[in-house]
Amino acid sequence: MYIVHIASECAPVIKAGGLGDVVYGLSREVENRGHTVEIILPMYDCMRYDHIWGLHDAYKDLYVPWYDGAIHCSVYCGWVHGRLCFFIKPHSEDYFFDRGCYYGCNDDNMRFAFFSKAALEFLFISNKRPDIIHCHDWQTGLVPVMLYEMYKWHGMANQRVCFTVHNFKHQGIAGSEILKATGLNNEMYYYDYDRLRDNFNPFALNLMKGGIVYSNHVNTVSPHHAWEARYSEVSYGLGHTLELHHYKFDGILNGIDYNIWNPEIDTFIPHKYTIDKFAGKAQNRKALRDRLLLRDDDKPIVAFVGRLDGQKGVDLVHHAIYYSIHNNAQFVLLGSATEPSINKWFAHEKFFLNNHPDCHLELGFNEELAHLIYAGADIIVVPSVYEPCGLTQMIGLKYGTVPVVRGVGGLMDTVFDKDYDQHHSPDKRNGYVFYQNDNHALESGLERAISLWHYYPKEFEILQKQGMEYDYSWNNPGQQYVRLYDYLRHK
Repeated sequence: MYIVHIASECAPVIKAGGLGDVVYGLSREVENRGHTVEIILPMYDCMRYDHIWGLHDAYKDLYVPWYDGAIHCSVYCGWVHGRLCFFIKPHSEDYFFDRGCYYGCNDDNMRFAFFSKAALEFLFISNKRPDIIHCHDWQTGLVPVMLYEMYKWHGMANQRVCFTVHNFKHQGIAGSEILKATGLNNEMYYYDYDRLRDNFNPFALNLMKGGIVYSNHVNTVSPHHAWEARYSEVSYGLGHTLELHHYKFDGILNGIDYNIWNPEIDTFIPHKYTIDKFAGKAQNRKALRDRLLLRDDDKPIVAFVGRLDGQKGVDLVHHAIYYSIHNNAQFVLLGSATEPSINKWFAHEKFFLNNHPDCHLELGFNEELAHLIYAGADIIVVPSVYEPCGLTQMIGLKYGTVPVVRGVGGLMDTVFDKDYDQHHSPDKRNGYVFYQNDNHALESGLERAISLWHYYPKEFEILQKQGMEYDYSWNNPGQQYVRLYDYLRHK
């Protein structure tokens, strides 16, 4: 099969979050299974050009219809760690991708509407006819709309679209200018409730909704999150649309890259280890304490690694710090805040706890330190308000770091409570799960994990090793996506 991904990110060349990792990891897995995969991306001025090999002109004069004229673009081609990528660079006074950032501009919806149009125009003009076009998040929500309303009539009727939603919170809310710019034009038609009209604002278009309505298949990044999207508030108003299109909607769990996250081969940690040679875990704990100036004491290290924001349960993260250090454990945090108020709050906590022998807060992100924390910590806490998939708990499991998670989204699909899980035998359980979004619930999970470490160390080690046995690589998701692609192309 021939698959083309159209996305706003691909790690490590363009990475703002988990989306980039998924596009890269999935592309590599599907290609390793013998299929042809290409990726179309915007050519941002601030992307990591040092991760592109052999960048060259692929198509010099691509004229993309826009409003009543056309914007001249160049398309460059290069390999990102083995993945064939095409980068679209518009030569326009709008400077769509020359902003020094990937997202966060007032005209983001227009920037990515143009990118979607340009990606389709490139496929059309260069005579590329993939079996599957795989689009990601609201930034590419207009691709299936334009494919089936416009390009279908110009020789692209056989292309099938898979649309993956990584985060329902950001949906791409736009006005009628988008229709004029892209050539879709017919306002009355597209403002129909069954097409692009936002479910709650009759004067707005919703690009993510367009992707859901027009694509051949929609999925999100874990089975439980797919259920939540239909039956709870985490779809941020798109629940009814998903219900109408339930026959083509499901969830496929993301994978993680075991070439990067693997204590057997990790170059960032001082002591490599495996299930059978587990002593390195304790040696890494000591290395982590030495690095962060924590006292060498007989107590577990509890860790948090990730963004400090509302989605990640920042209030519960804060509570976990003090609960741990008051209950015979140490706490290590590595994270960057997305809002000034949260950054100020945790900067204050860092100053207050700066000389505490059992706590270290590192504000920002440091790749090398992240690896050492996963390897050196005993427990990792993931108290998310909602979590489409979550990579932290899967990485923790691979490193024998017991996850304490809130029972939402992908966390439910990957972590199974040692004491209470009904669906897995005791030898298949791998962590602790709590459900309510409050301090008492968090404590119920943390207390059990810390107590097991202190009073039943052999049982704790068995739990660590049971987590390490799970395979959350791209192997299984890759197989599911290949089956899905094959099904869609014969539809």
